[in-house]
Amino acid sequence: MSTNVTCEIIGEGTHELELGPEATYGDVLEAVGLSTHEASVLVEDSPVPEDRPVDTDSVRVLRLIKGG
Repeated sequence: MSTNVTCEIIGEGTHELELGPEATYGDVLEAVGLSTHEASVLVEDSPVPEDRPVDTDSVRVLRLIKGG
């Protein structure tokens, strides 16, 4: 069974993700093309560890580094 997650990248847009049943918040970042060095996942506006299993259907991603 897959997990559907709405992922808002703050200031950049929203993605609808379909993740595996054992997905972690690190997998969320990977699914939107970011690494744990580039961004943090927020659940209810609090950062969550990348190795924690996804336990919500909506997350926000805050980019820590902006290229330019």
